[in-house]
Amino acid sequence: MSINLFDLTGKIALITGATHGLGMAMAKGIGNAGAKIVVNGNSSQTKLDEAVANYKESGIEAYGYLFDVTDEVAVKEHIEKIEKEVGPIDILVNNAGIIKRTPLVDMEVVDFKAVVDVDLVAPFIVSKHVVKGMIERKTGKIINICSMMSELGRNSVGAYAAAKGGLKMLTQNMATEWAKHNIQTNGIGPGYFATSQTEPIRVDGHPFNDFIVNRTPSGKWGDPDDLQGAAIFLSSRASDFVNGQVVYVDGGILATIGKPANED
Repeated sequence: MSINLFDLTGKIALITGATHGLGMAMAKGIGNAGAKIVVNGNSSQTKLDEAVANYKESGIEAYGYLFDVTDEVAVKEHIEKIEKEVGPIDILVNNAGIIKRTPLVDMEVVDFKAVVDVDLVAPFIVSKHVVKGMIERKTGKIINICSMMSELGRNSVGAYAAAKGGLKMLTQNMATEWAKHNIQTNGIGPGYFATSQTEPIRVDGHPFNDFIVNRTPSGKWGDPDDLQGAAIFLSSRASDFVNGQVVYVDGGILATIGKPANED
């Protein structure tokens, strides 16, 4: 009898910050592979309800919970509530994140800390409370959404790069501590994707658009759905001996130093 290593039927996946964008794309991939989706949001109940309705319209069983991933008391309460109302969490995707584009010399300490709290401390908090049940059950998948800024620096995103670099190392340390419990902890590092946020700069002639298209070996921005394969892989039995890795879905940017501006 053949076994579908990528089948997630019967699994429950919590994806933080999955009310839109890349988080929603990954969650839909995991849901279409058979898992029940638990969506976390923080901005508003209306936005969360609209996202859950979107998933359901796509044929995915979905549930929504509104809480702040940086608030440990709220996280603990909601993890307990989710596991009581929906079931044990088999897959956790730490996707919630923010960025503040300010040169470091001008950045306020409070803003630096806010980015680190959401992008680095929150994955620790949520994972800490989800993994306890995974340890008891001796199974689990944790996916931390890292970034190309886990590897590279860029002007004006110092706080974000610091947090995402830390998240890469946190991923490796989670794998080191939890692998013995049959828990796989890995990361996904997205490149530059065509989303509503990047739409204003994705026009021919815009300097940043031209930079990305020329810097990326595939010569284009990514489609959010391009992240689904990596998300499904790292959520499934296919990745049972993969631990502490970051899969970069970037069209090849990190593989090259780029090409001269006049090269075809």
